[in-house]
Amino acid sequence: MVSKDSAPIAVRPKLPPWLKVSMPGSPRYLELKQLMRGHQLNTVCEEAHCPNIGECWGRGTATFMILGDICTRRCHYCAVTTGRPQGVDLMEPGRLAETVRKMGLRYCVITSVNRDDLADGGAFIFAACINRIRKEVPECKVEVLIPDFGGSRDALARVMDAGPDVLNHNIESTRRVFPRVRPKGDYRRSLDLLVNAKELDPASVTKSGIIVGMGETVAEVVDTMRELREVDCDLLTIGQYLRPSARHIAIDRFYHPSEFADLARIGEELGFKHVASGPLVRSSYHADVQHDAALINV
Repeated sequence: MVSKDSAPIAVRPKLPPWLKVSMPGSPRYLELKQLMRGHQLNTVCEEAHCPNIGECWGRGTATFMILGDICTRRCHYCAVTTGRPQGVDLMEPGRLAETVRKMGLRYCVITSVNRDDLADGGAFIFAACINRIRKEVPECKVEVLIPDFGGSRDALARVMDAGPDVLNHNIESTRRVFPRVRPKGDYRRSLDLLVNAKELDPASVTKSGIIVGMGETVAEVVDTMRELREVDCDLLTIGQYLRPSARHIAIDRFYHPSEFADLARIGEELGFKHVASGPLVRSSYHADVQHDAALINV
């Protein structure tokens, strides 16, 4: 069963055995790293210090991060650099599509930093990337993990009009904890984005993610899961928060794998078409598997 919350743990705690992964270094990993650098592309795998980078790159999958590597927001759990971005690279969609083709991908995930400096938050580049991949690699499915675009329905509509196979927007935390870890975000705005996505395209597949271990209670996690289902969110990921540095919010506690299994079961009972829940799960982890599950469970 899901256990009760414990007291906050040390600032730099020793990782439990279920959170230890091998250092990346396979030939495929090194090949993809060279390919990314050659095309001047960023990946959230690197920028967010994802623990699955070795596994995912080793099997030829990656999550591309467009619109630069500098974010206009400072979320207290995120490793991505905060600052003032410089312009927009209009050639990026072409380079991205070419990389997807060279990698031989059949499923790709595209995300971005927050670009509050842009009128549409960068939605037009998301749309351009989707359209270019559709043209260059028509057999490749495209999932987008988008920011909230400041709540702009028009910006969201631009992305939805391009027809992503999955529209992902992470709520990240529970209603109570959210303001502390995402001070420039808004919990209700994130839920409304998922509402608007379904209104713009009722047949769309929507997805969200929660990070645990930032001070929330298990009951609050379940409440957030219920609220996501109330806005007809189809897919869900739940993973353990890992503190990127001493300046980020401290880890409250480590959830045991059995607790993640319990949360997955609860999510399935709530009606999600697929729940990926585990210590090392991130929003794009095995995204192709979740997409296929959504189609099967229509």
